[in-house]
Amino acid sequence: MDSCVFCAIAGGAAPAALVYEDNHVVAFLDIRPLARGHLLVVPRTHSERLEDLDPAHGASMFKAGQRLARALARSDLATDGANLVVNDGRAAFQTVFHTHLHIIPRWNGDRFRLGVGVLRRKHRAPESTAAAIRAGLDRLSTEENL
Repeated sequence: MDSCVFCAIAGGAAPAALVYEDNHVVAFLDIRPLARGHLLVVPRTHSERLEDLDPAHGASMFKAGQRLARALARSDLATDGANLVVNDGRAAFQTVFHTHLHIIPRWNGDRFRLGVGVLRRKHRAPESTAAAIRAGLDRLSTEENL
């Protein structure tokens, strides 16, 4: 994709503060970091959303993300943890439409509030929700077998 900034970065045609690269992914500092050391891991092959992402490329993306989160803890940034986040689609706050994994460094006592309101949630109609998801998996299996 000629107009995709992440494809340009992965191809070396656009600047970025690279921290890691291999045959499948590149990782670089986010230009609008939520915390010092906020990284993005981007598959070299373009996919707009998870729907389009080859599962092997997704596995490479997460493998690199896990390694980078471990490296952050051992770096001079001395993180206490990390949030690994994929925003999939506009409704999930995706702004660059090339699948990517955010690695957001965390420290005990930091004031960043990613999970506000998440801790006290309760299931509403868990059986019907689970049934709807299982039906979606069945439809997906049918699509994949066509």
